This record gives sequence, structure tokens and C-alpha cells, in this order.
Amino acid sequence: RQSLESRCRALGLAAVAPLDVVTDALSTMLGQRAKARPGRQHMLDAAYFQRVEAIQFTIAHDDGVGHEDWEEADILLAGVSRSSKTPTSIYLANRGYKTANIPIVIEVPPPTALFRLRNPLIVGLTTSADRLIQVRRNRLLSLNQAPETSYVDQDAVTREVAYARRMFADNGWPVIDVTRRSIEETAAAIIALVSEREQPQ
Repeated sequence: RQSLESRCRALGLAAVAPLDVVTDALSTMLGQRAKARPGRQHMLDAAYFQRVEAIQFTIAHDDGVGHEDWEEADILLAGVSRSSKTPTSIYLANRGYKTANIPIVIEVPPPTALFRLRNPLIVGLTTSADRLIQVRRNRLLSLNQAPETSYVDQDAVTREVAYARRMFADNGWPVIDVTRRSIEETAAAIIALVSEREQPQ
């Protein structure tokens, strides 16, 4: 800024800093002086690199992929198809948590490694069958696929949800009902569980 003002003076031009008015107004309103250190939102600190690493890990461990190194995850989300596992995982990754997720499917047992994990916090995501059917129907419509399949059959979906809930209960995994929760609310509840787990016993 100083070099710009100096150059303007040399050329006989007026130097106007339009953001000064805004900065002064904010300083007055917040009761804090501006630090005049531009670019801090782009700082490449340790937290930034932790987020990048978490995002890379999460993308590589979506939808049951990469179970060989699930132990490196901070969080593992389990749930039936369309229970918001992937968007919640990405949100958590942006907060710096390495997150893997796995779909729970009656016909396809999960890898046995899932039940031997020690490091990641495993969280079950559940939802009401009616809400799940609605979400799945919308998904099928967006893909121009037939809207009437076992994927959205009331009895089949009810069994699927019950199967997942039994698995969560049998393994003592905490469960979050995402029926009426936003992604942000679900993630906040999971982060609270992580913090609780990290508290000394």
C-alpha cells in the first residue's frame, strides 16, 4: 500500500483507500482495532494442511473403499444408502477429521475389519424409513431410473433400517438419527462425541 501511495504522489494522483471507511466502521462497532495484516484468511498453517490431508483421506475412503487402512481414520460413519454419510464425511473432513464411511447393506456383510477397529470413533447414522424412501425416490428420479424398485419398497427399506440399527446396538456404536437434522447439525453431534471420547476418564 505504501509503495502504491508513493507512486500516486509521484504522478500527482490522489490515492483513495475505499476500504478504510469500512474498516474504521467495523473497528468502531466491534471495539477492536484492525491489525492491517492482509491475506490471513489464506494462511498455510498446520490446521490448513491437516484439513487438506483429511479431505484427501476422506475422498479415498468413501462408500466402503480402502478398508485396509480404516484404522488411520478419526471417524467412521456407517449407515444405509442415502443416510447422508458422504456429505457428512466431507463436512467433517473440512473440519480436519479423517473420515471414512461404509454403507450397511443386508445382502453384503461389511468387512470383518470394521468390527476390530480401535482408533476411529464409529458412528451409526439412521433415519426413518419414510424419509429414506422419499430421499431415494428423488435420487432415482434425478437419474431417470424406475421409481418402483426394492430400493424404495416400504417393507424392504424398513427391514434395512432395522438391520442397521441392530448392528449399531450389537456393537455399542453411538447412533445419530439424521431424519430431521441438517448435515451441519449431524456433524456437530459427531464432533461432540469425539470431544467426549477424548476426555480423560
